[in-house]
Amino acid sequence: MTRQSKKYSQKAGMLPGSVVFIGEGKTEKASLSLHSYTPDSYQPLPVKTMADCITQIKQSKGIVWIKVNGLQDTAMVEELGKCFSLHPLTIEDVVNTEQRPKLEDYGNYFFAVIKALYWDSELKKTRSEHISLVLGNNYLISFQEHQSDILNPIQERLKSDNGRLRKLGSDYLLYSILDMVVDGYFSLLEGFGDYLDEIEEQLLSTPSSQTLKQISGAKKEMLFIRKSIWPVRETIASIERTENPLIDKNSHVYFRDIYDHLIQLIDTGETYRDMLSNMIDIYLSSLSNRMNEVMKVLTIFASIFIPLTFIVGIYGMNFDIPELRLSWGYPGILIFMLAIVLLLLSFFKRKKWL
Repeated sequence: MTRQSKKYSQKAGMLPGSVVFIGEGKTEKASLSLHSYTPDSYQPLPVKTMADCITQIKQSKGIVWIKVNGLQDTAMVEELGKCFSLHPLTIEDVVNTEQRPKLEDYGNYFFAVIKALYWDSELKKTRSEHISLVLGNNYLISFQEHQSDILNPIQERLKSDNGRLRKLGSDYLLYSILDMVVDGYFSLLEGFGDYLDEIEEQLLSTPSSQTLKQISGAKKEMLFIRKSIWPVRETIASIERTENPLIDKNSHVYFRDIYDHLIQLIDTGETYRDMLSNMIDIYLSSLSNRMNEVMKVLTIFASIFIPLTFIVGIYGMNFDIPELRLSWGYPGILIFMLAIVLLLLSFFKRKKWL
């Protein structure tokens, strides 16, 4: 979705835990799918109703991954939350797409919120998708803001791979999703960095008011990116430090790897922030330099015409001037004035003012 401001006024006066969707007003229908897997098998489970979902979950002998695409059907989300005894505040945060990235430990399950970010090279905008993850004993629930295929690569790996993803627990599935989202941040910053290079090239060649608008827009995008990525570091650090048995101790090293990636991303983001600040200074300096160049040219012209105006002023006085009685007087004055212009231009060039 394209980033935009969303209103909270519709929740004013409601009790904590009230399930109200906050996000883009799209009418797409929510969907739910189940995926069960063991170290040796993978099986997508058919789901038509919520009752089917609950039955399939109870009958499954392996790890179950419940995928929910679309959050506007709050009734379905609320019913699924009751099935897994999720806290009302968890359900409230699931349908709030403006919730900042975070991790909460409820004892019998973990609740994580993260933003998947993309760079739209055509619109020069950051696109984001709200993803909520609930990790429990042998199950994981993923809530996506819209009908999208962002998690399909994980699903394809489950189908074709009988390696680590199937053999390890649901905590490794959580790691795989978080790792894929964080890897997407590198592509985002790469695209954003290319856009900054375009602005910088324009800034150094032909700066204009449009360039200033681009810099201002890029600063807003950078602020949004920073607000979305920085809290993820805290989230991953909390998972790495937890002693909850839902996160196997052997999995901590994988989450530490995500943490290292986030440090690298944050460093890159801070570099881009400094670049944008410098661009503002360069823009102001370029305007000042252009003004100085204009003033220098005008001053040179004024300096050339000052002696010419003086001479013309003298010969424009209302009294008899001997030179005008000479046949060569008028051309001589013009030649003298031309010589003054040439001498001044030669002087300016020698001083490197031209």
